Amino acid sequence: MKYQKLRSVISEYVQICIGIILASIGLKAFLLPNGFLDGGVTGIALLVRTQVDINISFLLIAFSIPFIILGLYTVSKRIVIKSIISIIGLSLFIYFENFETITDDKLLISIFGGLFLGAGIGIAIRNGSVLDGSEILGVYLNDKFGISIGQIILVFNIILFSVTAFVLTVEVALYSILTYIVTAKVTDLIIEGFEDFIGITIVSKKYEAVEAAIMQHLGTGMTLYKGTRGIGNTGKQEDFDIIHTVINRIDIKKMYRIVNAIDSNAFIVEFDVNSVKGGVLRHYLDKKKNKVLPKV
Repeated sequence: MKYQKLRSVISEYVQICIGIILASIGLKAFLLPNGFLDGGVTGIALLVRTQVDINISFLLIAFSIPFIILGLYTVSKRIVIKSIISIIGLSLFIYFENFETITDDKLLISIFGGLFLGAGIGIAIRNGSVLDGSEILGVYLNDKFGISIGQIILVFNIILFSVTAFVLTVEVALYSILTYIVTAKVTDLIIEGFEDFIGITIVSKKYEAVEAAIMQHLGTGMTLYKGTRGIGNTGKQEDFDIIHTVINRIDIKKMYRIVNAIDSNAFIVEFDVNSVKGGVLRHYLDKKKNKVLPKV
């Protein structure tokens, strides 16, 4: 048990180190040499760096301190400790590394700078750490005032990019917004994964045939709820199963064709799924056809 826990901790810190390296490449090889910004605390540090002759490493640490202190009241101490280590690690790596500028093309700088930075931030967050303190601010204000984290970060960055347009140029602000968008999207991809899941609930009189067809053609497991009294345009229904399953969004049209071929009057509800773990979904994603799967 202790060995597994130690192995897990080592794995987390190794991945955080990879995230730090990727983020530092995005900053040092793309954004810094060309004066482009990102959102959040990193963006503030980059903006101040254009006005004062202070190493970006020191600015990153200085501007992160208030958010780290705020984190003591909003997130666990373990996350705060990891974040301190991560931010210091990123600052040290940027201070000592010496990447040459890879390209002078502004569009490539925005896209690839955001890509590397977003990948680094995403990997760090997946392992319980943050490289940018604005997320901690979002958590704090959400907890105190009920404002969504996404809205808080959006307003934070609107103010930042407005100041950028005033202090620097509108062009730099626009390219920085592009960098931020790429960073945010890549961060989301790393955190949530490339698989886009969707939940499906199916109510049908022909539930047995629907269940068998889904198992045969999609190979995904299902949870069956016992329906007792359903009232619709065909009157009352009794003693039927409600089918609940999770599939990859790419198969949603196929799911509809399967159900429609059996029961065109079936009632189907879709809903987004943020995270999936366990069950028989792994078998489904492995695409092992013709395998008999147990019900979940």
